[in-house]
Amino acid sequence: MILSRRPDIERFLSKPDAGVRAALIYGRDLGVVRDRGHQLAAKVVDSPDDPFDVAILTETDVADDPPRLEGELAAQSLMGGRRMVRLRLSSEKPAIDKLAAEALERHAAGELNPDAFFLIEAGNLGRDSALRKTAEKANGAAVIPCYEDEPGDVARLVRETLARDSVSLSADALALFVARMPKERGVARQEIERLALYLGPGSNTVGTPADLEGFLGVEPEASLFDAAADAFGGKLADAQAGIRRAAQEGETGPAAVRAIGMHLGKLRRALTLHKSGAGLQEAAKASGVFWKQEREFLRQARAWTLDELDRIQSEVLAADKACKTAGSPDRLIAERLALTVAGRARRLGL
Repeated sequence: MILSRRPDIERFLSKPDAGVRAALIYGRDLGVVRDRGHQLAAKVVDSPDDPFDVAILTETDVADDPPRLEGELAAQSLMGGRRMVRLRLSSEKPAIDKLAAEALERHAAGELNPDAFFLIEAGNLGRDSALRKTAEKANGAAVIPCYEDEPGDVARLVRETLARDSVSLSADALALFVARMPKERGVARQEIERLALYLGPGSNTVGTPADLEGFLGVEPEASLFDAAADAFGGKLADAQAGIRRAAQEGETGPAAVRAIGMHLGKLRRALTLHKSGAGLQEAAKASGVFWKQEREFLRQARAWTLDELDRIQSEVLAADKACKTAGSPDRLIAERLALTVAGRARRLGL
């Protein structure tokens, strides 16, 4: 059984189906995979850290002693509780992938210890993975693919984690913090815990954007995001100056092109939502626009069209490819792209 919809995943993690003996949780972001693995383990056994009822194996353990995996799955609980075997894979090695697939197939069919639970946490398994194929076909197994967190997922993680320390963020501060969060779940969680300490655990503080200024500081890439916004706003000189300032801060041409592409993506998302019936301001917020940039972004969104963005998209892709060519003058390529975008913006009346 494949669980890809969030409500189905949350239902299963909070109350695993009785007929499921195995679960495969996989995805590029191992932080999300580990989080969901911890959630499920806590529901399957009383003490996920109990070495008598829980066996935690890595791919190295399986590679060094292949029969051990099925041996652990066939073993009975020493303390009378439910047994769990937790296999953690960090890479897709064909031999380990095949061994895990064979063990999962036998266990899901009830050939080993039918009362044990087999939990597998893996990286980004491809479609040709034997383990993934086997898990998706097995009747007694659940498959949970983990995708990159959306802004809404990160916002919920921030709220829930801060709430444990009796602190929180205002709506504007939350939007700012989420926009600056690293994409990897494990690293993001560390930043949230650091913020809780900064706000004061147990203080019931509601952080504001002003409170976050000292915590977040100024990112080197901030100049690039400013330059991208200036380019789409028709501000030629400011866009060029922003890219040069970012270069002095250590940013490269590809990073500048990426920032321009990200701003284009925000405009495209906002205009698509607006076309579907959302208000423009609502669409801007849904696209991750920080409140301080909202007025300028709305000005741009009223001038740019989806057709114009499609035309400029090809310029962004060409610049990205050119920047990554060995020996290319990547900063000059990025500057030329910014000037091209700014010139198009001016023709649109910006």
